[in-house]
Amino acid sequence: MSQRKQLFPFAMLSASYFAHIGFFNPYLPLWLKDMGFSLIAISVLTSVQSATRLFAPYAWGTLSDRTGERVKLLRYGGTAALVLSLGLWFDMGGVALFIVLLLMFSHTSAMMPMSEAALAHLVSHGGAFDARRYGRVRLWGSLGFLLTVVAAGAWFERFGMSHFPGWTALTLAAVALSVWMLPDAREAAHHTDEHPNVWPVFRQPAVRWFFLSMFFHVLSHIFIYIFFSLYLDSLGYSKTVIGLLWAVSVVIEIGWFFTQGRWLPLLSLPGWLVLAAALMALRMGITAGLPLVWPLLLLAQAVHAITFAAHHTVCIALLSQHFPGRLRGRGQALYSVLGYGLPGVLGGVGGGFLSSALGLASVFWLSMVSALVATGCALRLRQLAHPTRQPQSLQS
Repeated sequence: MSQRKQLFPFAMLSASYFAHIGFFNPYLPLWLKDMGFSLIAISVLTSVQSATRLFAPYAWGTLSDRTGERVKLLRYGGTAALVLSLGLWFDMGGVALFIVLLLMFSHTSAMMPMSEAALAHLVSHGGAFDARRYGRVRLWGSLGFLLTVVAAGAWFERFGMSHFPGWTALTLAAVALSVWMLPDAREAAHHTDEHPNVWPVFRQPAVRWFFLSMFFHVLSHIFIYIFFSLYLDSLGYSKTVIGLLWAVSVVIEIGWFFTQGRWLPLLSLPGWLVLAAALMALRMGITAGLPLVWPLLLLAQAVHAITFAAHHTVCIALLSQHFPGRLRGRGQALYSVLGYGLPGVLGGVGGGFLSSALGLASVFWLSMVSALVATGCALRLRQLAHPTRQPQSLQS
């Protein structure tokens, strides 16, 4: 089978999964607001996805590492999430909605880590991570996100937020279809060191500083995922414009993923983490301080190419380097738990209380502080991973 045919099912999964995320994450807070929930309740309910990332990715990752059945587990997760999403059609209170979201996200929050682990051997070249090949798969996720964030914004502007459950079912149906398109392959068992321990790797200084930098960087991003749409809505932006502002960042992101093989070798992996975190601090400063100056807000959204896309690719490259073979699933799971689970819960719930007390702009000032801390951690990692001690691991 040609390389393109092997990568195609993973590209479709990326497209459908991020098409789901592209409408769900930006507009879930607005749907909850439309249903009459308070700002604190909205922050709790939108944090459920992050809460499931505290346990689901590592549990699924461990199971997939030990069985090698990543594709079968993905098929189960996608199908179960679709069925569970039907609960959103019913009129329910906060507790029941919390339970439905918890069960649904418990099946979807591990899908990308398992997919990345299954994809790893197809996006490597000579044993090293191939950024160009990975970018060709990941850009389809950005295209899916772009399509739904713009289309849903225009739809909700015209027809209202009541169709949110229908959009959920439609996009999760696409996810379920895509996981059944994946080749039904089980990874071969490793007869030596069958279930290697992940913790000796995690205790390495460079790995710890990598995860610390990632934690504070993603914590900075979490405030965008949860509060950006609410923030713009409170400033008088229409849902169509909100969708377009999200789309600007994704268009730039697509361009990055398509050409990243050309740019990434210009800096070391830790060097890109430093740049991404520093630009994130600048982005959040503009968002918090000058949100009505739309040219600057557009510029802030445009640096998403570095603050998210470059940062994400570098993280995947470092994970491939530190967690090879049967450690892949758990390495990707740690990325989800420490990079998106814990920051998501802390940022969502904490940001809800902070914004209720001091206004929505306050969470973006806090986001800037978190990005500055991430910059410091990345600088420390860069010192530990000096090029004379750690070779570059990206292929152009």
